[in-house]
Amino acid sequence: MLRTNTCGELTKNHLNKKVALTGWVKTRRDHGGVIFIDLRDRYGITQIVFDPSHEKTSHKEADKLRREDVILVKGKVRNRKKGMVNKKLGTGEIEIISDSLNILNKSEVPPIEIDDRKIATNEDLRLQYRYLDLRRPMMQRNLQIRHKIAQAAREHLNSQDFLEIETPMLVRNTPEGARDYIVPSRVNPGKFYSLPQSPQLYKQILMVSGCDRYFQIARCLRDEDLRADRQPEHTQIDLEMSFIEEDDIYDIIDGLFKHIFKKAKNIELKTPFPRITYKESMEKYGSDKPDLRYGLELVDVSDIVKKSDFGVFKDVIKKGGIVKCINPKKDLGRKEIDDLINFSINNGAKGMAWMRVEKNRLESNIAKFFPDKVQKELLNKTKATSGVLMFIADKKSKCNEILDKLRRELASRLNLIKEDDFKFVWITDFPLFEWDDENDVWAPAHHMFTMPKEEFIGKLGKDPSKVIATCYDITLNGIELGSGSIRIHKPEIQEEVMKVIGLDKKEAERKFGFLLEAFKYGAPPHGGIGIGLDRVVALSLGFNDIREVIAFPKNKAAQNPMDGSPSEVDNFLLKDLHIKTDIKKVNQKNK
Repeated sequence: MLRTNTCGELTKNHLNKKVALTGWVKTRRDHGGVIFIDLRDRYGITQIVFDPSHEKTSHKEADKLRREDVILVKGKVRNRKKGMVNKKLGTGEIEIISDSLNILNKSEVPPIEIDDRKIATNEDLRLQYRYLDLRRPMMQRNLQIRHKIAQAAREHLNSQDFLEIETPMLVRNTPEGARDYIVPSRVNPGKFYSLPQSPQLYKQILMVSGCDRYFQIARCLRDEDLRADRQPEHTQIDLEMSFIEEDDIYDIIDGLFKHIFKKAKNIELKTPFPRITYKESMEKYGSDKPDLRYGLELVDVSDIVKKSDFGVFKDVIKKGGIVKCINPKKDLGRKEIDDLINFSINNGAKGMAWMRVEKNRLESNIAKFFPDKVQKELLNKTKATSGVLMFIADKKSKCNEILDKLRRELASRLNLIKEDDFKFVWITDFPLFEWDDENDVWAPAHHMFTMPKEEFIGKLGKDPSKVIATCYDITLNGIELGSGSIRIHKPEIQEEVMKVIGLDKKEAERKFGFLLEAFKYGAPPHGGIGIGLDRVVALSLGFNDIREVIAFPKNKAAQNPMDGSPSEVDNFLLKDLHIKTDIKKVNQKNK
């Protein structure tokens, strides 16, 4: 190495040591002829002093230095002068007095600031110059934590006898939740590979192969609309196990996260993580990914308010809707309440009714429609002793959706969320089927290989809406981290599911033939889960946007401004792939 030490390593324990450091010039200051440089690498910052009374040549060279120049400096470690100690730096008690300076490379003026305090607000500019953005200490830290989490996952799963096995990146197109990215085959004209949305079918085949404990830190690709926690390509901690029951998955994943957070963040998680059913989660929180860092539970009061004289509530209930409420215990002012009414309307509500809790009574302009007996029942059921009751009345799904958003907004406004509070929860017992309005059929809520609960086997078609799956999600602070299930391994159960969703054997063979063929030869009971590594890293660092923890992410248009992808390709490449394009360029003026 050109260096003897890193820029984050030297302390008073190294006084008088002769060292060589390399890195980028963060700042340059000239104090009466003595030049001070803050030298930065991914490990930290060290102050370098160029004093002409000590060494003239290196001082003369230092006068040429500008931000982001790459240098090699040699010198001796010494104490900083009294009053010059920087307690914010690990190296803040020492400095290097330069004996020699070698400018390894000059830098032009950077188009963005390489400073955590001055982050570029233009997303595309950050992504265009991502190599500069990644030099920031915060981004270096993010990548380091990502590395630690990946290594901790491997370490834990290795200790549990899992085999790390790679599955193909060029696969057969099979129907999954999003669109596939497709790759044309040069040697098979007119045929295409798909890039995998997940290793789902291949990891199940590995179970048939006798590899009873598989894992992979897998790249997954999905052509879907982007948001803060989605990217076209993401990374998954993927695993599958044979000869297990549902509880075995919970035990492995609880242990996995306990190990990850201890190794990467030095945080002791309390396990086992709590488990609540999908039904309970929707009733209490309006979401199947609830944030448990605060209370603010929802209460269905439909059976009570229908006895009131308030026509709005009664009409919604008559039409099959529900009325639920939430009780922020803080005494909110009228302006705050009006802001929350507007927030609810902007998120799809027709309005938000409210009543203030005052000395065992409810007060507002609608309180007169609620007789004393009804008010008492409301207070008893909600257990409200202070604050405000806020009501949303709508169809069940819409009511839950709005109150979930309102609950999160209230937690933010009322500062109910503690920093570095990590609340994991398992959501269990999801529906096996969901109604597809567009195609007027039942569809798998997870995927068609998810095992129904034992009590429903043999009668799935009787009432598909009531069938519960052996399916589970792991969530953290209101974000889904992973989803999995116990899989169907018996052909008669698989045929029963296929019948409900209207998939005949011929169509199933066309779409999933290679998996169904494998299952004919002794498939073991098995199950697994896929966990979003990007989301784990982001949440552990306090981010919602996974782009902050991915080295080279795409923007909202699924483009990379740095390398210009996706891009056009030369015609000779298309010819080799037997592809012709027929894209009409739209004249923007006449569009």
